[in-house]
Amino acid sequence: MLSSIGNIAKIPELKRRVIFTLLMLLVYRVGVHIPTPGINTVALKDFISRFQQTLFGMIDMFTGGAMENFSIFSLGIMPYISASIILQLLTVVIPHLERLSKEGEAGRKKITQYTRYGTVVLSLIQGMGISIGLAKTENLVYIPGPAFVILSMITLTAGTAFIMWLGEQITERGIGNGISLIIFAGIVARMPSALGNTVQLVKTGDMGFLVLLLLLAIMIGVIGIIVFVERGQRRIPVQYAKRVVGRRIYGGQSTHLPLKVNTAGVIPPIFASSLMIFPATIGQFLDVPAVTYVTSWLRPGTAVYELLYVGLIVFFCYFYTAVTFNPVDVADNMKKYGGYIPGIRPGKKTSQYIDKVLTRITFGGAMYVSVVCVLPSILMGRFNAPFYFGGTSLLIVVGVALDTLTQIESHMIQRHYEGFIRTGRIKGRR
Repeated sequence: MLSSIGNIAKIPELKRRVIFTLLMLLVYRVGVHIPTPGINTVALKDFISRFQQTLFGMIDMFTGGAMENFSIFSLGIMPYISASIILQLLTVVIPHLERLSKEGEAGRKKITQYTRYGTVVLSLIQGMGISIGLAKTENLVYIPGPAFVILSMITLTAGTAFIMWLGEQITERGIGNGISLIIFAGIVARMPSALGNTVQLVKTGDMGFLVLLLLLAIMIGVIGIIVFVERGQRRIPVQYAKRVVGRRIYGGQSTHLPLKVNTAGVIPPIFASSLMIFPATIGQFLDVPAVTYVTSWLRPGTAVYELLYVGLIVFFCYFYTAVTFNPVDVADNMKKYGGYIPGIRPGKKTSQYIDKVLTRITFGGAMYVSVVCVLPSILMGRFNAPFYFGGTSLLIVVGVALDTLTQIESHMIQRHYEGFIRTGRIKGRR
């Protein structure tokens, strides 16, 4: 492993990409500690600490402590993710967006532009909801009023736009997926303080040592399951017929079509969390009895919240898989190059067979993601764990780490260097 890490410095392009990524993440972490003007940070930290197992705790987890400081990055990258979800859903029902999605690079840039506009709108709405709620809470704002709300809306929206730009720069000029790495950095940054709080609770006797060992065992077990399933594949055998081109014979070899058990990766829990945060953020501060009643059922840990969360995870597992993997295109490409699945006719029958297999393994992957995201969180809530670090966090951290290592290993292998493991390869999601 150490020698493989040392090989990164021997590849100039990979070295530049890794350094650029680390510098961009450092900029993000610096911005997390810059508070929005007019907020009483001491009172806010005490306020947030009393709601760690609620909506505030979840937002604080995904933003890496930005909510606790009400920093310029308090909204995090969630408005961008929400805008991406809305655009992808609208692509299915609006013909203009559907045409853009099929126009290649030009269409993709146009949809990205619409996503940015949507991010600004959602950031303004979320920023207004949070700032109004904080202004109504006693002692959290020095000078509450319209001026504070407007200033906070502009500051938080600018912060989210800057994070969005950072993520795009990391994806283009760095290594790994920029948006996922920003969420990854936020979650990992909270781990030292969370572990310190846990040790302190054990010392004071508020948490038993056996309970701590049980929580650690749960986390280690979940990490092992994530690594095992994320590398799991269903391999469909593919046979290529021999082709004669001039005096040469091509094809005739056997290969396989790998289908990931969890094709969507960490996208479903991120999307689901983003959608759950958005309406709850607005309803958290509206002084309307009906809205307050509904919001009380949408707190993390409640049965309604967990059921909705699981439902959204299952939906996005199928939705994102359908967006990124088209069985018809795969079947047409196989037929074009003389490939076929033994026992299945080329063309429509092949696409139907691939879609059937993909539907079944996606159901298994959706159940796996749902259990990993919900069960540890419920167990940790029962044991009063002092931090919101459940299955969702573990899945994101491990999944993003595997994806990033896969990209680094691909750069190494392309330049004839050994990867991180000497036998086999790290299997990425895509």
